[in-house]
Amino acid sequence: MKQFKLSTLLVCLFLGFSSCSSVSSLNPLDLLTGNNWILSSLTGGGLDMFKGALPSLGFSDGGKLNGFSGCNNFSGDFELSGTGIDLDPGAITKKACEGDGESKFLGALKDVSNFKIAKDKLTLMDGASELMTLIPQGK
Repeated sequence: MKQFKLSTLLVCLFLGFSSCSSVSSLNPLDLLTGNNWILSSLTGGGLDMFKGALPSLGFSDGGKLNGFSGCNNFSGDFELSGTGIDLDPGAITKKACEGDGESKFLGALKDVSNFKIAKDKLTLMDGASELMTLIPQGK
């Protein structure tokens, strides 16, 4: 009887721990496409350089990228390879923009080579250097 209880406990622990690991095995594409991401920090400048709404990114199935630069809208592509990512903002509207926020944001986007998602925060990086962080819209 003691051995049965011990076996049952071990099975329960195994199942509990194995279910925890399934969270980390989520597809990166699912994590990216599940949200519209709003800029929360940008290396090389504060958020106050954006006079209107903050920049945002949206990832869609099929490698489609859309967003807002803080002044103009853009529509392009992205490509994933593991934790590597290549972003191409593509076509962008051409409104005249105040300040240099848009150019800094778009410049950083072009430098992105990898990413990580942790605790509802998307971090876009160039190797080990953090370029920007974004949070899901509405959080």
